[in-house]
Amino acid sequence: MSMYQDIYAVVKQIPRGSVASYGRIARMVKCTARQVGYAMAAAPPEENIPWHRVINSQGKISARKDGRGDARQKQKLLSEGVVFERGECVDFKRFGWLTTETESESEMESPADSAMVATQVELDWRLPHG
Repeated sequence: MSMYQDIYAVVKQIPRGSVASYGRIARMVKCTARQVGYAMAAAPPEENIPWHRVINSQGKISARKDGRGDARQKQKLLSEGVVFERGECVDFKRFGWLTTETESESEMESPADSAMVATQVELDWRLPHG
């Protein structure tokens, strides 16, 4: 199985109404947060990957270089019951997949992971359909 297929297999486990960070997925698959971002951008529409459930470690939707997709991702999450608070952030303690009550996603991210996620802004994303 390729690394992307491993990433997709993990992302498919994120339940409706929950989110995970690029870094959390990366730790599970043993890759980088950036590689998770690339995999989400390349997700084949026919595989029905819930790409919209992967957000950055700050609980925010990462902006796309072309400016498209942010509203679509937010709408998909809102339709699943995910709430955006505190300046458009999702509370990982409330909606985070596999996040315990005593840890926040940002506490689990290393500075290197956070820096890699921040570079997602520079990516030219191709949004999956569906």
